[in-house]
Amino acid sequence: MNSFDWLSHMGIPTVDNFDFVEIKFKGGRKDYFRNVNHLKLHTGDPVVVDVPNGHHIGYVSLQGELVRLQMQKRKIKNDDNITKIYRVASPKDIEKWEEAKNREVPTLYRTKQIIDEVSLQMKLSDVEYQADNSKATFFYSAEDRVDFRELIKVLASEFKIRVEMRQISLRQEAGRLGGIGVCGRELCCSTWIHDFKSVSTSAARYQNLSLNPTKLSGQCGRLKCCLNYELDTYMNALEDVPNVEKPLLTEAGQAKLQKTDIFRKLMWFSYNNENNWHSIDCVRVKEIIAMNEQGLKPFSLESNEMMDLEDEKESSNLDLEVLDKKFSTKNKRKKKRKPRPKPLENNGGEAQARPQNPQNTGTPGNRDKNQKRRNNPNRRRNDANKPAGSAGARPNPNAANAPKQPQAPKTGGNPAANAGNGAGAKPKPNKRRNNNNRKKGPRGNQNNGPSTNES
Repeated sequence: MNSFDWLSHMGIPTVDNFDFVEIKFKGGRKDYFRNVNHLKLHTGDPVVVDVPNGHHIGYVSLQGELVRLQMQKRKIKNDDNITKIYRVASPKDIEKWEEAKNREVPTLYRTKQIIDEVSLQMKLSDVEYQADNSKATFFYSAEDRVDFRELIKVLASEFKIRVEMRQISLRQEAGRLGGIGVCGRELCCSTWIHDFKSVSTSAARYQNLSLNPTKLSGQCGRLKCCLNYELDTYMNALEDVPNVEKPLLTEAGQAKLQKTDIFRKLMWFSYNNENNWHSIDCVRVKEIIAMNEQGLKPFSLESNEMMDLEDEKESSNLDLEVLDKKFSTKNKRKKKRKPRPKPLENNGGEAQARPQNPQNTGTPGNRDKNQKRRNNPNRRRNDANKPAGSAGARPNPNAANAPKQPQAPKTGGNPAANAGNGAGAKPKPNKRRNNNNRKKGPRGNQNNGPSTNES
């Protein structure tokens, strides 16, 4: 004897030997049956089950330990009243079941016509034929009680079948018809919800939802079942949120509650119904409510005394003044730009820059040195002895406007030929020893050649 046989012998159900199976039928209806023959079943297998006055075909949806938990949840006892599973459906059983299902749609339309003829206040939603084609169940919804005894006689004679009338709610009707909700998924009532609980408008109020019937109602016309999903979470979060029944009294005016963020524990108030909202936490709201009960009024929602607000303003003003002094541009001195030299035009029309005196530039210490250098008499004497084209000579301001003289070709070693080269000729060295040997000519003639004046 293995462990599972020992558990079953002791009366303890296990996953493998738990013989209850959940079977799903048309419209999401589910029921539980006993697997007395210990058939090897898998989810989705069609099976033939025992029903009152015949047999029906359904699909396996759950088996094992999950079935036991579902039965405990739905408060179904493990007694002998639960019927059994006959066998796995054969192709002949499925073929006969398909023939019975093909009669459902014509029967539905014909029954609606008969209801209009009898003038009954009821809405027929679905018709389900049994797999053995011996019984039909008619699902309807109505606001009041309906006497359908005459209707059953007409339907039995019309379709030659046993008739069962079953009243369902609007939520069950939407579950049987099916559809897609606003969330984009299949309706919960047609997939997994079987026990429908009442939904009230207080669930929407606790969750701060707008009481708009078009948004809160589902396809059944009733409040959505999903309003109860997060209701317990909101109820636990609302324990820390104070209940504000009247406006809060402050020195700045009456503060009226406008909005509450339950999970962030924040509440928004406005003074005298203004558009500016002030957010404070729930702890601060409880303090203000306690002060109002004692007859005290805080200065504002944020602070109790006026001095606190004035200190904050003064500190903020000091910070602004420091920043203004630091980043202000009024105290900064503007740098003076040096004037650019104006271009001079020579005889040829080309613009030339005015020559700058490099001695005037530089630091004040360099300027003093340049000034002493100009006042030095020895420097003037040396400058006079230098030729005009040397680097140390002073620039002639009229030299730019003077016409250029043509240069004569260089000769071999004749000093008389090289004397007329002008400013471009190489300067002669000042030799005092040779001055006595030169021939003195007239003052107006600078060449050493013979004079052209005749006496």
